[in-house]
Amino acid sequence: MKKIDSRLYSILFTGILCVSTGSIFARIADASPLVIAAYRVGLAGLFLLPFALVFSREEFRKLKVSDWMLGFTAGGFLALHFYAWITSLEFTTVAASVVLVTTNPIWVGILSPVFGEKINFMTASGILISFSGALIIGWNDLQSGGQALFGDLLALAGALCMTGYLLTGRFIRKKVSLLPYVTLCYGSAGLFLWTAVLITGLSFRGFPIATWITFPAMAIIPQILGHTAYNWSLKYVSAPMVAVTLLGEPVFSPLMAWFFLDESLTLPVIAGALVIMTGIFLAARGEQKG
Repeated sequence: MKKIDSRLYSILFTGILCVSTGSIFARIADASPLVIAAYRVGLAGLFLLPFALVFSREEFRKLKVSDWMLGFTAGGFLALHFYAWITSLEFTTVAASVVLVTTNPIWVGILSPVFGEKINFMTASGILISFSGALIIGWNDLQSGGQALFGDLLALAGALCMTGYLLTGRFIRKKVSLLPYVTLCYGSAGLFLWTAVLITGLSFRGFPIATWITFPAMAIIPQILGHTAYNWSLKYVSAPMVAVTLLGEPVFSPLMAWFFLDESLTLPVIAGALVIMTGIFLAARGEQKG
């Protein structure tokens, strides 16, 4: 069991690192948030589709209508999550945006009993400790008001949509394997977002070369590698545990923003990072005992 746990948490840690690059790519891309989100998940779905048709054709044929509906529901939550979160980056800092968009452990913990999952005391304590670390990182920005406050609210909306995405994914991953699920989820999210792009008449061509590079990079690194690591783990651990590992993103995203975007790296970021990692460790121990 220890060997399996080691592999599981290694994959989750890799997922954290990959997902943490998303805010950096989104900042670099010179396009509207809706178009950025559409390219990210749309390309991810297209990249995965040939593999799904080759290796999971039979499973796709056996999916029930309810499975398709759940997959599209997860995709809808994912589409709304990305639109709200990427838009928030235009109004607030990477640190504050990532802090608020990763408050989903609180909402997942509250709603998990509705879906038949209970969390023990140690896991709940880890969630609360990690969340307090996230608040330490983003506290200054949360107090600044104005445009930053609007960005914070958008990031919070993104967190609520991520909660729906994780809980739906936890339910469907119990009976649908990884490749069909992520192909259906990312593909449907891309379909929703591209429909919105076309309806709103936003430009999706003529971008600088740096922006064109970020689109496939976002599809591969934070989406296919990062989100798929989380979706893989949903079959083996609870949704609250997966949600709390997402709080690793406020640790690594500000570090990347400091290195690549020259955003300041302050003492609260460092202190909050230590608190978050402590909470993740406790939640992981609680998950093993649960």
